[in-house]
Amino acid sequence: MCSRILITSGPTIEPIDPVRFLSNRSSGQTGFHLAAEAGRRRLGPVTFITGPTVFLPDDVELIQVESAQEMRAAVNEHFPASDVTIMAAAVSDYRSLKYYPEKLKKRGERLTLELAKNPDILLELGRAKRRGQTLVGFAAETEDIFANAQRKLEAKNLDLLVLNEISAENPAFGMVENQVYLVSADGVRKLEKMSKALVAARVWDEILALRGRNG
Repeated sequence: MCSRILITSGPTIEPIDPVRFLSNRSSGQTGFHLAAEAGRRRLGPVTFITGPTVFLPDDVELIQVESAQEMRAAVNEHFPASDVTIMAAAVSDYRSLKYYPEKLKKRGERLTLELAKNPDILLELGRAKRRGQTLVGFAAETEDIFANAQRKLEAKNLDLLVLNEISAENPAFGMVENQVYLVSADGVRKLEKMSKALVAARVWDEILALRGRNG
């Protein structure tokens, strides 16, 4: 049983002008299944903070946002009361430094867009994590995947990292199935390709086992 669960899901979108934005390929399916699995197991009330997606679970406190900064504000409001936080959202690393209130017109062959770094929400949560909280992150890597995952696990003070190896054989984003690795202080465990609903169930198995071992 978890008294309070916080799950983020989906992509964020970073506006450039009234019709254009920066984003990524996240569909929000994994976050959706994580919330649904928590409901099936009756683990506790779920606050579900999501970027734009059609995958919206039932029986949750639903908070819909768009940008990384909006997601950060919503997460910071609900994180202190959470026992388990799962950051499954694919938060955009950068945003347009300037928002153009009118649609940008085509002028010449090239357009230079200056980007500003978004806040690292997961890093901030890892620094603020209190005793008894469980913090789970997600990573999508294409090279040096295990070294990068280990650095992220340690630098962001995570209890568990769900690692996606993005490749032609496993594009992950937008797919019904996925193959991931579960990375923790205990080591790395590979999950063979399975439905994202089953991935969510295995992630919850790992979270509950970690919480059991940590008291």
